[in-house]
Amino acid sequence: MYRSRSAAVVMLAFLATGCAGLRHGTLLGREAGFGPAVELPPDAVAMGSFLKGEVALTQNDMETALAAFQAAVRADPDAPLLRLRLAPLYVRSGQLDRALEQVDAVVKLEPTNLEALGLQAGVLSALGRDDEAVATYERVLKLDPESQDAYLYLGALYSKKGETEKAVATLKRLIAKNPSSILGYYYLGRVHAAARQLDKAEHYYLEALKLNPQSELILTDLALAYELEGRTDKAIELYQRILTLNPNSVIVRRRLGGLYVGQKKLDEALSQFQEMEKVDADPREARTKIGLIYLEKGDPDRAAQEFDLVLAAEPQNWRVRYYLGSVYAERKEIDRALEEFGKIPADSDFYVDARIQRAYLMQKAERLSDAVREVEGALKVKPDNADLMSYLASLYRERKDLKSAIALLERVVEHNPDNDRYRFTLGAAYDEAKDNTRTIEQMKRAVELNPKNAAALNYLGYTYAEMGVQLEEAERLIRRALEIEPDDGFYVDSLGWVYYQRGDYGRAVEQLERAVELAGDDPTVAEHLGDAYERAGKPRDALRLYQDALARA
Repeated sequence: MYRSRSAAVVMLAFLATGCAGLRHGTLLGREAGFGPAVELPPDAVAMGSFLKGEVALTQNDMETALAAFQAAVRADPDAPLLRLRLAPLYVRSGQLDRALEQVDAVVKLEPTNLEALGLQAGVLSALGRDDEAVATYERVLKLDPESQDAYLYLGALYSKKGETEKAVATLKRLIAKNPSSILGYYYLGRVHAAARQLDKAEHYYLEALKLNPQSELILTDLALAYELEGRTDKAIELYQRILTLNPNSVIVRRRLGGLYVGQKKLDEALSQFQEMEKVDADPREARTKIGLIYLEKGDPDRAAQEFDLVLAAEPQNWRVRYYLGSVYAERKEIDRALEEFGKIPADSDFYVDARIQRAYLMQKAERLSDAVREVEGALKVKPDNADLMSYLASLYRERKDLKSAIALLERVVEHNPDNDRYRFTLGAAYDEAKDNTRTIEQMKRAVELNPKNAAALNYLGYTYAEMGVQLEEAERLIRRALEIEPDDGFYVDSLGWVYYQRGDYGRAVEQLERAVELAGDDPTVAEHLGDAYERAGKPRDALRLYQDALARA
């Protein structure tokens, strides 16, 4: 009984599709119970394959359905119905060119077949052949001026092409024909939003909402437009309204939580992501957000709990693994942090950041050789990354390997000749190597590239002061640095040292006393003030400063 009912259902589905292109033959053969098998006519083979494909579709067996409809088309290539069943299967399997072959064949057979033309336009657009797709949609509208779908797709396609005026004109044609078209107003809102014409987007979204005040889709898009416009409070108001209609909206919980995070309303954000965790089929994203919020709130223990839950379900979630390593680093559990960061493989997007974190922790622990190895490992993945090379050079400098540091920084500057920060760093390395000529050359170039680079201005001025040359130029450079950062104690120290080198010890003392006050316990600044006191006839003050500097060194 079940088999008979199934066959009947399939046959009804077959007849309902209007298979005019199939030429009806008689199913003869041993399997039908009519004696010896005979060769079936082509249209009968097509019918059998068609039925097999339909059954496979009801069972979601795409592979069998595709093979069946391919066989049906081979048996009856002039049947538009069969090609129109095969083409979407090619689309679903990503074989767009083969899908286009099928609809092109149907259009050739039946030039006014609206279903074929609509599918043809869609496939052309998916293939990036937008101009042909536009022409096809226009052709559909000439054949059927009432086709809402054609107006919507054509408007969306013009918007995709950046032709906003044509998109708007097309959709307004739809609204003129059908003033109650919710989708017409909605798509107009989307087109204007895509063009960042947010006031017009708001207008059309609100028109659509007049026709359907409870549309979650329209409310969500309007809220997104408010976000783009920076009207965060309006967006939050709409998201809250949506949640009264659908408390289980994962998308809205996510957006609302993100806005609260941006406003530093961490408790409100936490509440949204906790609700999202309850309703999301896959709660890992919500748990990750919750963990990050706990970390931001200064609760690394609860952050670790959330990250552990995610990793229990997905051990290879390297992003969360990185976050967990950061939690352990925050908790000063260095070995566990190093372990978690070390689990992240080289093919992960988080590998380089993990290596940098390991290097930083090792550097703090004075394991400089290990830190160097970590950064060298990161450079194997990103060999031309200037920031990585600069960090490695800083490690070389810290372990007194100036030759390696300078060679690496010269390579960085060679690849980034117009970056003032890299010029400054190279100049500082030359200074450590006692190469004043090259130090001055790089600092001058840094200032030329960025006249507001206060550090380079000060460094160049101080270098002149240390050398006892060009003291007027040195003062001018340092004063420019102080205009940018007036309370930097080291810049004030440089100015005081210029006065010292000039023999103006009174003004030197004045500036250097202020420098000590601003720079705190820096021994070099204290020593400079001691030198100035000595020259200014204050030996006891000088002795006190020298002893202080010696204690701090």
